[in-house]
Amino acid sequence: MLLLGSRLLNSPVMSLQTGTRLAHILRPLIDPANLRILAYEVDGPLLTEKPSYLRTADIREYGRLGMIINSADEFVGADDIIQIKNLLNLGFALIGVSVLDEQGRKLGKVEDYTLETGDFVIQQLTVRRGLLKSLADTGLLIHRSQIVEINNKSIIVKANDQKISKPVMATLREDFVNPFRTAGAKPETITTNTTSDS
Repeated sequence: MLLLGSRLLNSPVMSLQTGTRLAHILRPLIDPANLRILAYEVDGPLLTEKPSYLRTADIREYGRLGMIINSADEFVGADDIIQIKNLLNLGFALIGVSVLDEQGRKLGKVEDYTLETGDFVIQQLTVRRGLLKSLADTGLLIHRSQIVEINNKSIIVKANDQKISKPVMATLREDFVNPFRTAGAKPETITTNTTSDS
């Protein structure tokens, strides 16, 4: 199921074992190498360690009740899993990152994203345009296949392959030359021989 990433924020985390609410989602930890959400930082009164994280691999499903996991044993600390620790040290936050095309033109900033809840891979970026461009456009949707590079400062996407129209050249005014007539040509005259037989 495709969902907006912002919709998952503050979602409850429910236990399948007890049927109770264990925590709620604070923020995602996104791996910039493949735009996959590796884990979510969670908060709640029943957590023994703060901050605590919920790996997306441990989420059984997402439904109208929220994220469903087996039990509170699924929550881990920052030092428990090396990948989570590495992402925390990297400090990558997708929301607010500038989006540029290959020519270096700024397209806007990431406002939200769409993800697949089956594997928690980000499929599309919602880009908010700058103030002046937002008057003409509401925003951009950029599919993950258009992304060329992700670095610390920006996301670089493929340039739009629209043909740029060339300026119209001044029309040259030349006299029209009829190829069937030459300058010294005279009209053809037809002579008929009339002989009278009388």
